[in-house]
Amino acid sequence: MPDSTPLSTSAALAALPPVWPAAVLAANASAATASGRTLVVLDDDPTGTQTVRDLAVVTTWDVATLTAELAAAPACFYILTNSRSLPPSATCALHVDLANNLRAASTATRRPIVVASRSDSTLRGHYPLETDTLAELLGPFDVTVLTPYFEAGGRFTLHDTHYVAEGDRLIPAAETPFARDAAFGYHHSHLPSWIEEKTAGRTRASAVATISLDLLRRGGPHAVADQLRALPRGSVCIVNAAAPRDIEVFAAATLAAEAAGSRFLYRTAAGFVAARLGLSPQHALLPPAAFSTPTSSGGLTLVGSYVPKTSAQLTALLATAAVTPIELDVTALLDDARRTPTLATAVTALNTALAAGRDTVVYTSRRLVTASDAAGSLAIGRRISAALIHLVQHLTVTPRYLIAKGGITSSDTATQGLGVRRALVLGQALPGVPVWRLGADAKFPGLGYVVFPGNVGSDTALADLVVRLSRS
Repeated sequence: MPDSTPLSTSAALAALPPVWPAAVLAANASAATASGRTLVVLDDDPTGTQTVRDLAVVTTWDVATLTAELAAAPACFYILTNSRSLPPSATCALHVDLANNLRAASTATRRPIVVASRSDSTLRGHYPLETDTLAELLGPFDVTVLTPYFEAGGRFTLHDTHYVAEGDRLIPAAETPFARDAAFGYHHSHLPSWIEEKTAGRTRASAVATISLDLLRRGGPHAVADQLRALPRGSVCIVNAAAPRDIEVFAAATLAAEAAGSRFLYRTAAGFVAARLGLSPQHALLPPAAFSTPTSSGGLTLVGSYVPKTSAQLTALLATAAVTPIELDVTALLDDARRTPTLATAVTALNTALAAGRDTVVYTSRRLVTASDAAGSLAIGRRISAALIHLVQHLTVTPRYLIAKGGITSSDTATQGLGVRRALVLGQALPGVPVWRLGADAKFPGLGYVVFPGNVGSDTALADLVVRLSRS
């Protein structure tokens, strides 16, 4: 199939064979528990918790922290690395440290682990650097598996090609703005070709194994497990998926293959984790009372993401919700002479608005500023993110709620702005939008923290959520 041809969503999905008829989630939950292993999800930004609930997230990975988590023998926990905001050298060093500490904690607790490297469903991130580093220190692995399917974000993989849904059109991922990311851009939507591109030819497209939709839907878990176990050691395999049952069947296959002795390293989007743990979708979204505090202060929304979806949602929010807007001029933030007074003015305005009970949105100006290379663009992003962190660190009023829009924004706000070391994922405020309960060590203990991914939801989703919270 051509790499750049859009499809009709309805027609493409209707042409597929029916999904595997047997439900597998309950069996997955039992198998995950019986395995005696903990799935450790290394999340390159906090949005990876968007399909789970009642799981811990830690933001540090010293041996003592990891040992404490594994000693409780959980089915799963998350480690927030925020590695997507880092340059390659720092990402590599982080993963070396993390892998060594995980191995030490696993040995100390005698708790085996399975590692999933959770990354962006639109293929942005440090691949293959992160999986290469993990494989070197925690391997060998029989297969490295890539599965970027994530239905809540409209990400489907059909015929080995990854698509982003826009209405009734499936756009090949390489034809979307995500593929033009200044740090993580790419040219191929066909996943084997994408892997060849990202590995600079080390792994040829022709050598990449694939799990087809036909096998998932006609063969079921046992057939998929047999194919996985038959792959040569060191293989790279991509997974097609176009419905929740597809990823659930694949997760069941991995559990069966691991029970028979296979070792896999996963590079996945968010949906795989819930499927692996046997978590059913949260049909009842969290009510506002679950993540807003009973206070007269205003609520706070921070918007740092620059993807087109976020800009559209910000426009709708400013047009439809009763919020006090505070715009941070990016050119001023990048100018040493103007940065300090700009932030001082914003801090005063923000605390005044929150104390007066006004729901407030702080957002960066929408003109995207980039450098001539990936490292420079990442550095600009870190400098802008540091400005948002400064505002949060200088909050003198506890906000009634706190929404952070964008993966890096939400990560930096949590770890550096709020000082979060451990949090509990409560569930979802909207499909694909997780809510954390902040731990006792945070700046605002017990606060409900909404991690709103940059590229999830309708154009009015952010406004709708703020309106719900304002009415509460």
